[in-house]
Amino acid sequence: MLFNSPQFLIFFPIVTALYFALPHRWRYLHLLVASCVFYMAFVPVYILILAFIIVVDYVAGLMIERSEGSHRRAYLVASLVANIGTLAVFKYYNFFVEQVQAVIPSAHLPLLSLLLPIGLSFHTFQAMSYTIEVYRGRQRAERHFGIYALYVMFYPQLVAGPIERPQNLLHQFREVHHFDLDEVVIGLRQMMWGFFKKVAVADRLAVAVDIAFGQPRARSALELVLGAILFTVQLYADFSGYSDIALGSARVMGFRLSKNFNRPYAAQNLADFWRRWHITLYSWFNDYLFTPLSLKWRDWDKPGIVLAILVTFSVSGLWHGAAWTCIVWGALHGIGVSFELLTRRWRSKRLKLSGPLGNGLAVAITFAFVCFTFIFFRARTLSDASHFVVNLPAGLGSLFASVVDPSRLIIAFDGLSMPLGDVVFALIAVILMFGIEYFHAKRLDMNVLLGRYPAPVRWVAYYALVSAIVFSSAQSSGRQFIYFQF
Repeated sequence: MLFNSPQFLIFFPIVTALYFALPHRWRYLHLLVASCVFYMAFVPVYILILAFIIVVDYVAGLMIERSEGSHRRAYLVASLVANIGTLAVFKYYNFFVEQVQAVIPSAHLPLLSLLLPIGLSFHTFQAMSYTIEVYRGRQRAERHFGIYALYVMFYPQLVAGPIERPQNLLHQFREVHHFDLDEVVIGLRQMMWGFFKKVAVADRLAVAVDIAFGQPRARSALELVLGAILFTVQLYADFSGYSDIALGSARVMGFRLSKNFNRPYAAQNLADFWRRWHITLYSWFNDYLFTPLSLKWRDWDKPGIVLAILVTFSVSGLWHGAAWTCIVWGALHGIGVSFELLTRRWRSKRLKLSGPLGNGLAVAITFAFVCFTFIFFRARTLSDASHFVVNLPAGLGSLFASVVDPSRLIIAFDGLSMPLGDVVFALIAVILMFGIEYFHAKRLDMNVLLGRYPAPVRWVAYYALVSAIVFSSAQSSGRQFIYFQF
C-alpha cells in the first residue's frame, strides 16, 4: 500500500482509531494484523518471505542468548546467512548470473523470474541488527513472538525505513500510549509536510527527470544538466517525504521513530553529508561493517581506514541496487570521503576559507559532487551515465550563459515537458521546502512556527499546503516512492 494512495487515506484513520479504542493488551496484535494487510496490498504471497525471516531471527535471538562460545556465533551466522541469502536470491542472483555469463559465455546458468519484494533490503537489515545486538549483549532476546514480529513488520517504516535498532523500538510496543491531542496534531503536521514534499515537489519534478534520464542521447546538454540537478532535489524530497510520513503516522499513535534526514544538502563535506543523509542506514553500515573492518585493519594505519571506507561505500552502493551504476555511485562516494580524509591536514593549512563565503563554497562543492554521483545512481546503464558526464562541460556552460539569456532555460525546461507555469510552481515549492528546513535547523520547526500564530493563520497555512498536495496529486498518478525498489 502506498502512503500516497486513496487506500491509505482510509487505512490510516481506521487503524489509528482502533489502536486507541482497543485495550492495551490487544494493540500489538491489531498493529501486526494491520501491518500484514499494509504489506500484502503489494504482492500478498511475499508475506511468506517476511514470515520466514521473522521466525528464523526470533529463534536465533533466543538461542544466541542461551548459548555460549562458538555456539552463539554459529546461531548468529545462521541468522545472517538466512537474511543475506534471501536478499541475494531475490535481488542479486540474476545480476550475478549476468556477470558470470559476460565473462564465461559458455556458462548457461538459469535466470529466475522473480519480482523483488517491496522493501526487502530494509527489513532484512532491521532484522539483522536485532540478532547482532543480541549477540553483542546490547539487547535482550525478545520472548514475545508477536511483539518481535511487529518490530520487523511495523507498517510506518516497514517498506523504506528508518531502519530501527531494537533498543529504540521494541520497548515502545509494551508502553501504554494514551490519546494525546498535541502528539496527534504534531504527527499529522509532519505527515502533511511529508505529503507536500512527495507530491508537490518530488512528483512534479519526476516528469522532467524521467525524460532526461529516459533518452539522454535525445536531449541537449543543458537538458541533461537540469535533469541531474532536478533528480538530486527529487530524490531528497521523495525519500525524506516518505520518512516524514512514516515518523508522523507513528507519532500519532505515540511511537517515536528515528530521524532519517537532517538537511543533507547543507553539508560542508561528504562525511558530514553521510551523517545527514539516510542517517539510519549510515549508522548501520558504520556500526556493523566499517567499524569492524577498520579495527581489523588498524595495523595498516590510514591505508587500512581508506580500504574500509572503500569497501563500506561499495557495499552500500550494491545494497541500493544490483547494477554497476549503483556500485560506481557508492565507490565514488568512498573515493570522495577517502580523499577528504587523506587531504584534511593539507586543506586546513592551504585552504583557509572561513565565514559565510567559505562555508557557502564548501556547501556548493559538496552539493555539486553529490549531484554528479547521483547521475550514476539514476542512470539506467553506465553508457547512459557516461553520456551525461561527457556533456557536463557543455551543459554547465549553457547553464551559466542562461543567466544572461534566460530563454535558454525556458526552451530546455520545455524540452523536459515543464512549461513555464510548472517551473514557477516547482521553484516556489522547492524554495518553501528548503526554507522551512532552514528554520527547522534554527529550532523553529513547523510545529513551533505554526504554534506562534492564531488558529486562522494556521488553518490558512494548512489549506495552502493541502491545496498544493491535491493540485499536484492530480498529475502525479500515485507515483511509487523511489526507495521502494530497494
